[in-house]
Amino acid sequence: MKLAIKLAIRNLLGAGLRTWLSALVLSFSFVVIIWMKGIMSGWDYQARKDMSDFELGGGQYWHERYDPYDPFSLTESHSSVPEQFRPGIENGTMTPVLVAQGTLFIQGRILPVAIKGLDPKQKILHIPAYKLDTAMDAIPAVIGQMTGSSGKLATGDRAVLRWRDANGTFDASEIAIVSIFTSNVPSAEANQVYLPLNTLQDMLMLPGQATLITLAPDTKAIASPGGWQFKSLKELTKQVDEIIQKKSMGQSILYFVLLLLAMLAIFDTQVLSIFRRQKEIGTYIALGYTRKQVVGLFTVEGTMHAVLAALLATAYGMPFLIYQARAGWTMPMDASQFGMAAAQTLYPIFTLGLVVSTVLLVMLTTLVVSYWPSRRIAKMNPTEALRGKLQ
Repeated sequence: MKLAIKLAIRNLLGAGLRTWLSALVLSFSFVVIIWMKGIMSGWDYQARKDMSDFELGGGQYWHERYDPYDPFSLTESHSSVPEQFRPGIENGTMTPVLVAQGTLFIQGRILPVAIKGLDPKQKILHIPAYKLDTAMDAIPAVIGQMTGSSGKLATGDRAVLRWRDANGTFDASEIAIVSIFTSNVPSAEANQVYLPLNTLQDMLMLPGQATLITLAPDTKAIASPGGWQFKSLKELTKQVDEIIQKKSMGQSILYFVLLLLAMLAIFDTQVLSIFRRQKEIGTYIALGYTRKQVVGLFTVEGTMHAVLAALLATAYGMPFLIYQARAGWTMPMDASQFGMAAAQTLYPIFTLGLVVSTVLLVMLTTLVVSYWPSRRIAKMNPTEALRGKLQ
């Protein structure tokens, strides 16, 4: 085996430019596959983290009638906060959220919104709820950047908010925008108005009631009381995971094309090498090499292209990947316009498992492609091979 590796290295280096061109094409496949998979891993991590920070926490308890895709269910999806949740709320590992429908009237324009009541003292969500603890002649409100853009609102502006209370009576009052936050989670920003929890409970005539109970990250869930359902963070981010998984499947087509181009170069190199080195093959057999050993020699020689490609990829690919992990990749379009939880700049995550699996995949593919044309050596006649004639 050692002799085969030494001969393979000598033959590859002797081939000169042809070897390095094949290795360069193959190294490009290494770098692109690792980079694109790293982008997907980074997107997945950032989406989960942002959704946890601004909307989902470490999981949520939903009122049994609550359906985020059915705004008409909001009139019935609330009840008093169960006693089991009181200790968690007091120590800051849980926070109640009350959700209702509303309408913003902004200088003659109408904007339907979801009104969410937050405790100004909560620290689970990264929404600046502490700004809601402001004394003024209007109801203090916090909105996201997307709501501010669609409503053309800025900090300090005022608008009229209309809602419907528990008795079905419409009422309205003036709100003052005390803060506008920015996140990468459209569902936490778009058409959302955050008010003090106690104020919203009084407005809706629902004292002590909530629609959601949000847990702090890494908080152990307790048994769900009657009328409430626990939703884990994994379950709440399922849609994003499915989107990323489908994107990854789409990228597999590009992986296949890159590998196909690289493997085609290796295959052509092997076929040309066998055709031009017939006398050398016959000499090996005449010196006592078995056909299997000669096939193994050419297979190792072809596989060494992947080793050289890995070295080349390390030389120019590692600085590039390190730079990308630090600077990130800025998408040419704003993903929030499509309603996806994605930052404008994605930071790839490159793990040891990702690098090792990619290297093994490319090397295994190179091994198969190198062996395929080498099988013909086993059918060669040694005498004819020494004369330079291929059967």
